[in-house]
Amino acid sequence: MSSFNYIDGELHAEQVSLRQLAAQFGTPLYVYSRSELERQWRAMDEAFGDYPHQIYYAVKANSNLAVLQVLAQLGSGFDIVSGGELQRVLAAGGGAEKVVFSGVAKSEQELELAIREGVHCINAESEAELNRIQLVASRLQTTARVGLRINPDVDPKTHPYISTGMAEAKFGINMQAALARCRTAVDLPNVEIIGIACHIGSQIVTTTPFTEALQCVLEFVDQMQDLGISLQHLDLGGGLGIDYNGESPPSAQQYVGAILSCLHDRGVTLPVGIEPGRFICANAGLLLTQVEYLKSNGDKRFAVIDAGMNDLLRPALYQAEHRIVNVIESAPSQKCLDVVGPVCESSDVMARQCNIAAAPGDLLAIMSAGAYGFGMASNYNSRPRAAEVMVQNDRSSLIRRRESFEDLVRGEQFFEAD
Repeated sequence: MSSFNYIDGELHAEQVSLRQLAAQFGTPLYVYSRSELERQWRAMDEAFGDYPHQIYYAVKANSNLAVLQVLAQLGSGFDIVSGGELQRVLAAGGGAEKVVFSGVAKSEQELELAIREGVHCINAESEAELNRIQLVASRLQTTARVGLRINPDVDPKTHPYISTGMAEAKFGINMQAALARCRTAVDLPNVEIIGIACHIGSQIVTTTPFTEALQCVLEFVDQMQDLGISLQHLDLGGGLGIDYNGESPPSAQQYVGAILSCLHDRGVTLPVGIEPGRFICANAGLLLTQVEYLKSNGDKRFAVIDAGMNDLLRPALYQAEHRIVNVIESAPSQKCLDVVGPVCESSDVMARQCNIAAAPGDLLAIMSAGAYGFGMASNYNSRPRAAEVMVQNDRSSLIRRRESFEDLVRGEQFFEAD
Protein backbone atom coordinates (compact mmCIF):
# COMPACT_ATOMS: atom_id res chain seq x y z
CA MET A 1 0.00 0.00 0.00
CA SER A 2 1.27 3.48 -0.86
CA SER A 3 -0.02 7.00 -0.33
CA PHE A 4 1.41 8.06 -3.71
CA ASN A 5 -0.70 6.81 -6.60
CA TYR A 6 -1.88 7.82 -10.04
CA ILE A 7 -5.43 9.15 -10.19
CA ASP A 8 -6.77 9.77 -13.70
CA GLY A 9 -3.23 9.51 -15.05
CA GLU A 10 -1.71 12.02 -12.62
CA LEU A 11 0.40 11.25 -9.54
CA HIS A 12 -1.17 12.29 -6.26
CA ALA A 13 -0.03 12.44 -2.65
CA GLU A 14 -3.04 10.86 -0.96
CA GLN A 15 -5.81 12.87 -2.68
CA VAL A 16 -3.72 15.94 -3.50
CA SER A 17 -2.41 16.56 -7.04
CA LEU A 18 1.37 16.93 -7.19
CA ARG A 19 0.96 19.32 -10.13
CA GLN A 20 -1.16 21.56 -7.92
CA LEU A 21 1.45 21.42 -5.15
CA ALA A 22 4.20 22.37 -7.60
CA ALA A 23 2.13 25.29 -8.90
CA GLN A 24 1.41 26.49 -5.36
CA PHE A 25 4.77 25.95 -3.67
CA GLY A 26 7.30 25.63 -6.49
CA THR A 27 10.07 23.07 -6.99
CA PRO A 28 12.18 21.43 -5.73
CA LEU A 29 9.61 20.43 -3.13
CA TYR A 30 9.54 17.73 -0.46
CA VAL A 31 6.08 16.21 -0.07
CA TYR A 32 5.14 13.98 2.88
CA SER A 33 2.06 11.85 3.52
CA ARG A 34 0.83 12.01 7.10
CA SER A 35 -1.23 8.83 6.63
CA GLU A 36 1.86 6.89 5.50
CA LEU A 37 3.86 8.07 8.51
CA GLU A 38 1.10 6.92 10.82
CA ARG A 39 0.60 3.61 9.01
CA GLN A 40 4.30 2.70 9.16
CA TRP A 41 4.66 3.62 12.83
CA ARG A 42 1.58 1.62 13.78
CA ALA A 43 2.78 -1.39 11.75
CA MET A 44 5.97 -1.52 13.82
CA ASP A 45 4.21 -0.86 17.11
CA GLU A 46 1.45 -3.43 16.54
CA ALA A 47 3.95 -6.12 15.46
CA PHE A 48 5.03 -6.44 19.10
CA GLY A 49 1.54 -7.34 20.25
CA ASP A 50 1.44 -7.34 24.04
CA TYR A 51 5.21 -7.73 24.48
CA PRO A 52 6.53 -4.74 26.51
CA HIS A 53 8.24 -2.36 24.11
CA GLN A 54 8.82 1.22 23.04
CA ILE A 55 9.27 2.61 19.54
CA TYR A 56 12.00 5.28 19.51
CA TYR A 57 11.76 7.09 16.16
CA ALA A 58 15.26 7.96 14.87
CA VAL A 59 15.02 11.73 14.59
CA LYS A 60 18.01 12.01 12.25
CA ALA A 61 15.95 10.38 9.48
CA ASN A 62 13.62 13.38 9.24
CA SER A 63 13.52 16.01 11.96
CA ASN A 64 10.86 18.40 10.67
CA LEU A 65 8.74 19.58 13.60
CA ALA A 66 5.52 18.53 11.86
CA VAL A 67 6.84 14.98 11.35
CA LEU A 68 7.89 14.79 15.00
CA GLN A 69 4.52 16.17 16.09
CA VAL A 70 2.63 13.47 14.18
CA LEU A 71 4.71 10.74 15.81
CA ALA A 72 4.52 12.28 19.29
CA GLN A 73 0.73 12.29 19.00
CA LEU A 74 0.89 8.55 18.26
CA GLY A 75 2.80 8.02 21.51
CA SER A 76 6.21 7.48 19.94
CA GLY A 77 9.48 7.75 21.76
CA PHE A 78 12.50 9.29 20.07
CA ASP A 79 16.13 8.32 19.42
CA ILE A 80 18.29 11.44 19.31
CA VAL A 81 21.95 12.06 18.50
CA SER A 82 22.34 15.72 19.46
CA GLY A 83 21.11 18.39 21.82
CA GLY A 84 19.43 20.11 18.89
CA GLU A 85 17.38 16.99 18.17
CA LEU A 86 16.28 16.87 21.82
CA GLN A 87 15.12 20.47 21.62
CA ARG A 88 13.20 19.64 18.43
CA VAL A 89 11.47 16.70 20.11
CA LEU A 90 10.45 18.82 23.08
CA ALA A 91 9.24 21.65 20.84
CA ALA A 92 7.10 19.14 18.87
CA GLY A 93 5.39 17.85 22.02
CA GLY A 94 7.50 14.75 22.63
CA GLY A 95 8.27 13.74 26.18
CA ALA A 96 11.86 13.58 27.42
CA GLU A 97 10.94 10.47 29.40
CA LYS A 98 10.53 8.70 26.04
CA VAL A 99 13.92 9.78 24.65
CA VAL A 100 17.13 7.76 24.30
CA PHE A 101 20.29 9.75 23.56
CA SER A 102 22.78 8.03 21.23
CA GLY A 103 25.94 9.25 19.49
CA VAL A 104 29.69 9.09 20.03
CA ALA A 105 30.56 12.72 20.80
CA LYS A 106 28.08 14.10 23.32
CA SER A 107 29.35 17.41 24.71
CA GLU A 108 29.06 18.45 28.36
CA GLN A 109 26.42 20.98 27.33
CA GLU A 110 24.36 18.33 25.54
CA LEU A 111 24.63 15.92 28.46
CA GLU A 112 23.60 18.62 30.90
CA LEU A 113 20.54 19.43 28.77
CA ALA A 114 19.60 15.75 28.53
CA ILE A 115 20.00 15.08 32.24
CA ARG A 116 18.16 18.27 33.26
CA GLU A 117 15.25 17.42 30.94
CA GLY A 118 15.10 13.86 32.29
CA VAL A 119 15.68 11.74 29.20
CA HIS A 120 14.92 8.06 29.67
CA CYS A 121 18.44 6.84 28.89
CA ILE A 122 21.81 8.06 27.65
CA ASN A 123 23.54 5.39 25.57
CA ALA A 124 27.24 5.63 26.45
CA GLU A 125 29.75 4.59 23.80
CA SER A 126 33.10 4.76 25.65
CA GLU A 127 34.69 4.82 29.09
CA ALA A 128 35.57 8.48 28.54
CA GLU A 129 31.90 9.24 27.95
CA LEU A 130 30.89 7.37 31.10
CA ASN A 131 33.30 9.54 33.07
CA ARG A 132 31.89 12.68 31.47
CA ILE A 133 28.32 11.62 32.31
CA GLN A 134 29.42 11.06 35.90
CA LEU A 135 31.01 14.52 35.99
CA VAL A 136 27.92 16.29 34.67
CA ALA A 137 25.46 14.31 36.81
CA SER A 138 27.56 14.97 39.92
CA ARG A 139 27.60 18.68 39.18
CA LEU A 140 23.81 18.59 38.84
CA GLN A 141 23.54 16.54 42.05
CA THR A 142 21.50 13.83 40.38
CA THR A 143 21.79 10.34 38.91
CA ALA A 144 21.94 9.78 35.14
CA ARG A 145 20.25 6.73 33.63
CA VAL A 146 22.68 5.10 31.24
CA GLY A 147 22.78 2.27 28.73
CA LEU A 148 26.00 0.73 27.42
CA ARG A 149 26.14 0.60 23.64
CA ILE A 150 28.08 -2.50 22.64
CA ASN A 151 29.64 -3.21 19.26
CA PRO A 152 29.01 -6.89 18.41
CA ASP A 153 31.20 -6.93 15.27
CA VAL A 154 28.32 -8.14 13.08
CA ASP A 155 28.37 -7.42 9.34
CA PRO A 156 24.96 -5.97 8.36
CA LYS A 157 25.65 -6.51 4.63
CA THR A 158 24.86 -2.92 3.76
CA HIS A 159 26.77 0.11 2.46
CA PRO A 160 30.00 0.67 4.44
CA TYR A 161 29.02 4.26 5.24
CA ILE A 162 25.96 3.03 7.15
CA SER A 163 27.51 -0.04 8.79
CA THR A 164 27.88 0.78 12.48
CA GLY A 165 28.23 -2.56 14.26
CA MET A 166 31.55 -3.85 12.95
CA ALA A 167 34.87 -3.73 14.78
CA GLU A 168 36.32 -0.96 12.58
CA ALA A 169 33.34 1.37 13.18
CA LYS A 170 33.59 4.30 15.58
CA PHE A 171 30.36 3.30 17.31
CA GLY A 172 29.86 1.36 20.53
CA ILE A 173 32.13 -0.43 22.99
CA ASN A 174 34.16 -3.42 21.86
CA MET A 175 32.60 -6.62 23.20
CA GLN A 176 35.86 -7.71 24.83
CA ALA A 177 36.12 -4.40 26.68
CA ALA A 178 32.44 -3.96 27.45
CA LEU A 179 32.40 -5.97 30.67
CA ALA A 180 35.28 -3.91 32.08
CA ARG A 181 33.43 -0.72 31.12
CA CYS A 182 30.37 -2.13 32.86
CA ARG A 183 32.36 -2.68 36.08
CA THR A 184 33.64 0.90 35.80
CA ALA A 185 30.12 2.24 35.41
CA VAL A 186 28.84 0.34 38.44
CA ASP A 187 31.39 2.14 40.61
CA LEU A 188 30.32 5.61 39.42
CA PRO A 189 28.10 7.12 42.14
CA ASN A 190 25.99 9.31 39.83
CA VAL A 191 25.44 6.75 37.07
CA GLU A 192 22.79 4.04 37.00
CA ILE A 193 23.15 1.34 34.34
CA ILE A 194 19.63 0.50 33.17
CA GLY A 195 20.10 -1.03 29.73
CA ILE A 196 22.18 -2.41 26.90
CA ALA A 197 22.07 -0.80 23.46
CA CYS A 198 23.15 -2.11 20.06
CA HIS A 199 22.74 -0.67 16.56
CA ILE A 200 24.56 -2.36 13.69
CA GLY A 201 23.67 -0.30 10.63
CA SER A 202 20.99 0.90 8.27
CA GLN A 203 19.06 -0.26 5.18
CA ILE A 204 19.41 -3.91 6.26
CA VAL A 205 17.23 -6.19 4.12
CA THR A 206 17.39 -9.53 5.95
CA THR A 207 16.70 -10.47 9.56
CA THR A 208 19.92 -12.50 10.00
CA PRO A 209 22.21 -9.59 11.03
CA PHE A 210 19.65 -8.45 13.59
CA THR A 211 19.35 -11.88 15.21
CA GLU A 212 23.14 -12.39 15.19
CA ALA A 213 23.59 -9.07 16.99
CA LEU A 214 20.81 -9.89 19.43
CA GLN A 215 22.49 -13.17 20.35
CA CYS A 216 25.62 -11.18 21.24
CA VAL A 217 23.54 -8.77 23.31
CA LEU A 218 21.88 -11.61 25.21
CA GLU A 219 25.22 -13.25 25.96
CA PHE A 220 26.40 -9.96 27.40
CA VAL A 221 23.22 -9.62 29.44
CA ASP A 222 24.01 -13.02 31.01
CA GLN A 223 27.48 -11.76 31.95
CA MET A 224 26.01 -8.64 33.53
CA GLN A 225 23.59 -10.71 35.55
CA ASP A 226 26.54 -12.76 36.81
CA LEU A 227 27.89 -9.46 38.18
CA GLY A 228 24.60 -8.82 39.93
CA ILE A 229 23.51 -6.05 37.54
CA SER A 230 19.82 -6.07 36.71
CA LEU A 231 18.62 -4.27 33.59
CA GLN A 232 15.41 -2.44 32.81
CA HIS A 233 15.44 -2.64 29.00
CA LEU A 234 17.22 -3.68 25.82
CA ASP A 235 17.66 -1.06 23.11
CA LEU A 236 18.11 -3.01 19.87
CA GLY A 237 18.56 -0.04 17.56
CA GLY A 238 17.05 0.37 14.13
CA GLY A 239 18.21 -0.29 10.61
CA LEU A 240 15.35 -2.16 8.94
CA GLY A 241 15.54 -1.41 5.21
CA ILE A 242 12.87 -0.39 2.74
CA ASP A 243 12.14 -1.00 -0.93
CA TYR A 244 13.86 1.83 -2.79
CA ASN A 245 14.16 0.22 -6.18
CA GLY A 246 13.41 -3.49 -6.08
CA GLU A 247 14.77 -4.58 -2.66
CA SER A 248 12.75 -7.12 -0.65
CA PRO A 249 13.21 -6.23 3.02
CA PRO A 250 11.38 -8.03 5.83
CA SER A 251 8.02 -6.68 6.89
CA ALA A 252 7.57 -5.19 10.35
CA GLN A 253 5.94 -8.47 11.42
CA GLN A 254 8.86 -10.54 10.14
CA TYR A 255 11.46 -8.25 11.69
CA VAL A 256 9.80 -8.06 15.10
CA GLY A 257 8.92 -11.76 14.94
CA ALA A 258 12.61 -12.65 14.54
CA ILE A 259 13.49 -10.50 17.56
CA LEU A 260 10.77 -11.97 19.75
CA SER A 261 11.67 -15.51 18.72
CA CYS A 262 15.26 -14.98 19.91
CA LEU A 263 14.07 -13.52 23.20
CA HIS A 264 11.62 -16.38 23.70
CA ASP A 265 14.26 -19.02 22.98
CA ARG A 266 16.49 -17.51 25.67
CA GLY A 267 13.67 -16.99 28.16
CA VAL A 268 14.22 -13.21 28.18
CA THR A 269 11.29 -10.95 29.04
CA LEU A 270 13.03 -7.57 29.32
CA PRO A 271 11.22 -4.65 27.68
CA VAL A 272 12.60 -3.89 24.23
CA GLY A 273 13.17 -0.58 22.49
CA ILE A 274 13.81 -0.26 18.75
CA GLU A 275 14.82 2.81 16.74
CA PRO A 276 13.22 2.79 13.27
CA GLY A 277 13.70 5.91 11.18
CA ARG A 278 13.91 5.10 7.48
CA PHE A 279 11.21 2.42 7.82
CA ILE A 280 8.74 5.00 9.11
CA CYS A 281 9.39 8.02 6.92
CA ALA A 282 11.32 7.11 3.74
CA ASN A 283 8.36 5.93 1.67
CA ALA A 284 6.17 8.60 3.26
CA GLY A 285 7.97 11.27 1.25
CA LEU A 286 9.10 12.21 -2.24
CA LEU A 287 11.07 15.01 -3.83
CA LEU A 288 9.19 16.83 -6.56
CA THR A 289 11.37 18.38 -9.27
CA GLN A 290 11.01 19.99 -12.69
CA VAL A 291 12.92 19.13 -15.86
CA GLU A 292 14.81 22.23 -17.00
CA TYR A 293 16.53 20.88 -20.12
CA LEU A 294 17.15 17.78 -22.19
CA LYS A 295 20.75 17.56 -23.31
CA SER A 296 22.87 15.24 -25.46
CA ASN A 297 26.63 14.76 -25.40
CA GLY A 298 27.21 12.38 -28.27
CA ASP A 299 25.39 9.17 -27.40
CA LYS A 300 24.84 10.31 -23.80
CA ARG A 301 21.46 11.86 -22.99
CA PHE A 302 20.58 13.86 -19.90
CA ALA A 303 17.47 15.18 -18.24
CA VAL A 304 18.64 18.22 -16.27
CA ILE A 305 16.37 18.88 -13.29
CA ASP A 306 16.12 21.68 -10.73
CA ALA A 307 16.81 19.41 -7.73
CA GLY A 308 20.44 18.72 -6.97
CA MET A 309 22.71 16.86 -4.60
CA ASN A 310 22.33 19.74 -2.15
CA ASP A 311 18.61 18.82 -1.98
CA LEU A 312 19.05 15.02 -1.95
CA LEU A 313 22.57 13.83 -1.16
CA ARG A 314 21.96 10.07 -0.94
CA PRO A 315 22.70 9.18 -4.61
CA ALA A 316 26.03 11.05 -4.53
CA LEU A 317 27.02 9.95 -1.03
CA TYR A 318 25.86 6.32 -0.97
CA GLN A 319 25.33 5.61 -4.68
CA ALA A 320 21.73 5.14 -3.58
CA GLU A 321 19.10 4.32 -6.21
CA HIS A 322 15.75 6.07 -5.99
CA ARG A 323 12.89 5.25 -8.33
CA ILE A 324 12.02 8.29 -10.47
CA VAL A 325 8.67 8.67 -12.22
CA ASN A 326 6.95 11.28 -14.33
CA VAL A 327 4.04 12.93 -12.51
CA ILE A 328 1.96 12.39 -15.65
CA GLU A 329 1.55 8.66 -16.24
CA SER A 330 2.93 7.54 -19.59
CA ALA A 331 4.66 4.57 -21.21
CA PRO A 332 8.36 4.27 -20.25
CA SER A 333 10.71 5.87 -22.74
CA GLN A 334 12.92 3.53 -24.72
CA LYS A 335 15.76 6.05 -24.50
CA CYS A 336 18.02 5.88 -21.45
CA LEU A 337 18.57 9.16 -19.66
CA ASP A 338 20.86 10.20 -16.84
CA VAL A 339 18.79 12.36 -14.51
CA VAL A 340 21.18 15.06 -13.31
CA GLY A 341 20.98 18.14 -11.14
CA PRO A 342 22.25 21.73 -11.40
CA VAL A 343 25.09 21.53 -8.85
CA CYS A 344 28.57 22.00 -10.29
CA GLU A 345 29.84 18.52 -9.40
CA SER A 346 30.04 15.46 -11.63
CA SER A 347 28.59 13.45 -8.75
CA ASP A 348 25.30 15.39 -8.96
CA VAL A 349 23.45 12.50 -10.62
CA MET A 350 20.08 11.32 -9.31
CA ALA A 351 19.84 8.28 -11.59
CA ARG A 352 21.86 6.75 -14.39
CA GLN A 353 20.43 5.02 -17.47
CA CYS A 354 16.87 5.74 -16.42
CA ASN A 355 14.05 4.71 -18.76
CA ILE A 356 11.67 7.58 -18.24
CA ALA A 357 9.55 9.85 -20.37
CA ALA A 358 10.82 13.40 -19.82
CA ALA A 359 10.53 16.74 -21.57
CA PRO A 360 11.41 20.28 -20.49
CA GLY A 361 8.78 21.50 -18.02
CA ASP A 362 7.76 17.99 -16.95
CA LEU A 363 7.47 17.25 -13.24
CA LEU A 364 9.33 14.22 -11.93
CA ALA A 365 8.93 12.59 -8.54
CA ILE A 366 12.01 11.14 -6.85
CA MET A 367 10.43 8.49 -4.66
CA SER A 368 11.33 7.24 -1.17
CA ALA A 369 12.92 10.57 -0.25
CA GLY A 370 11.25 11.06 3.13
CA ALA A 371 14.31 9.84 5.06
CA TYR A 372 17.78 11.40 4.91
CA GLY A 373 16.55 13.84 2.26
CA PHE A 374 15.95 17.29 3.66
CA GLY A 375 17.91 16.42 6.81
CA MET A 376 21.11 16.11 4.74
CA ALA A 377 20.32 19.12 2.53
CA SER A 378 22.77 22.00 2.28
CA ASN A 379 23.21 25.40 0.68
CA TYR A 380 26.08 24.25 -1.55
CA ASN A 381 26.40 26.47 -4.63
CA SER A 382 24.42 29.05 -2.59
CA ARG A 383 21.21 27.22 -3.38
CA PRO A 384 18.26 27.89 -1.04
CA ARG A 385 16.91 24.74 0.56
CA ALA A 386 13.58 23.38 -0.68
CA ALA A 387 10.18 23.85 0.88
CA GLU A 388 8.42 20.98 2.67
CA VAL A 389 4.71 20.17 2.53
CA MET A 390 2.61 17.59 4.37
CA VAL A 391 -0.66 16.23 3.04
CA GLN A 392 -3.52 14.35 4.64
CA ASN A 393 -6.47 13.19 2.57
CA ASP A 394 -7.31 16.20 0.35
CA ARG A 395 -5.51 18.82 2.47
CA SER A 396 -1.97 20.16 2.22
CA SER A 397 0.01 22.31 4.60
CA LEU A 398 3.36 24.09 4.20
CA ILE A 399 5.56 22.79 7.03
CA ARG A 400 8.74 24.61 5.99
CA ARG A 401 8.92 27.57 3.66
CA ARG A 402 11.45 27.74 0.86
CA GLU A 403 14.61 29.57 1.85
CA SER A 404 15.32 33.05 0.50
CA PHE A 405 18.56 34.89 -0.22
CA GLU A 406 18.18 36.53 3.18
CA ASP A 407 18.17 33.08 4.75
CA LEU A 408 21.35 32.17 2.86
CA VAL A 409 23.35 35.10 4.29
CA ARG A 410 21.74 35.35 7.72
CA GLY A 411 24.47 35.33 10.35
CA GLU A 412 27.17 36.48 7.93
CA GLN A 413 28.83 39.90 8.10
CA PHE A 414 31.52 41.83 6.29
CA PHE A 415 35.05 42.01 7.63
CA GLU A 416 35.56 45.30 9.43
CA ALA A 417 39.03 46.57 8.62
CA ASP A 418 40.85 48.97 10.96
